[in-house]
Amino acid sequence: MSALCRLVHRGLLGGRSPCRLFPARQAVCGMAPAVRTASSSSAVNLTYDVFDGKGESTPLVFLHGLFGSKSNFHSIAKSLVQRTGRKSKSLNCPLSSQVLTVDARNHGNSPHNPVLTYEAMSNDLKHLLSQLHIEKCVLIGHSMGGKTAMTTALSQASLVERLVVVDISPAQSPTRTNFRFYIQAMQEMKISTDIPRSTARRMAEDQLRSLVKEHSVRQFLLTNLVEQNGHYSWRVNLEAIAAHLEEIMSFPSFNTAYEGPTLFLGGASSAYISSDDYPEIQRLFPCADIQYIPDASHWIHADKPLDFISSISSFLQS
Repeated sequence: MSALCRLVHRGLLGGRSPCRLFPARQAVCGMAPAVRTASSSSAVNLTYDVFDGKGESTPLVFLHGLFGSKSNFHSIAKSLVQRTGRKSKSLNCPLSSQVLTVDARNHGNSPHNPVLTYEAMSNDLKHLLSQLHIEKCVLIGHSMGGKTAMTTALSQASLVERLVVVDISPAQSPTRTNFRFYIQAMQEMKISTDIPRSTARRMAEDQLRSLVKEHSVRQFLLTNLVEQNGHYSWRVNLEAIAAHLEEIMSFPSFNTAYEGPTLFLGGASSAYISSDDYPEIQRLFPCADIQYIPDASHWIHADKPLDFISSISSFLQS
């Protein structure tokens, strides 16, 4: 692979039909911790789902973005379990891989913690991989998860066979983001107790509408609305996110490089990977390709799932 970045604008990729040797089984869920909080200095026990294709390929590990959860990649994971992997030495078709989707700290069902830095999230991931006896994996991270994946590759390259960074770069994220407004709207939400979930969702969306204009974003944020004993709240740790938002928008400083195969996959309608970022991408990831999927926003995997899957499948088989 050339050390120079190839800039490719691609649509739906073609290719041979994959051999479906091992149908995907129901996801196996990692046990949620008994306590939702953890000390600020130690790694937390992340929750995860495993889609097991029984293949011998390197596991794929998906890391979601800010306000997301492991369920964001469930449909993608199911497709990739059957679709791709490394080629068998005895069979001329790709074998299925084990795929993990992981909840970051302060997200999904993982524990809450006052610290929300990329160093901490990377340490959580390393802890999980050690627990699962995974010595090497393919990391695929979107947005905040992409920065966690980059941090892991740059700090412990031996863990990462290949790296896919989805619509984010190792640079300051666009300053004109609306995340601060999202947090404010979520913090100000008030929901009546002991009402049906459908009613609670409508009430929550009505309150979010003044600060969160996009319907799709409101629906995404509402995936975090949970009910416990008749009371509705957000499962994400809004206090930690608000306190560390500037750090989340930034990226740690590294003087090392990750020299493994790397794909930066951007949405053509998104501003999160710009030409201004290319020198820093090449400095830290000298074997990186940069590709864009047409008509895709920041949430590429939701906008163009087939293109997303095809791009990753092609990269894994290159």
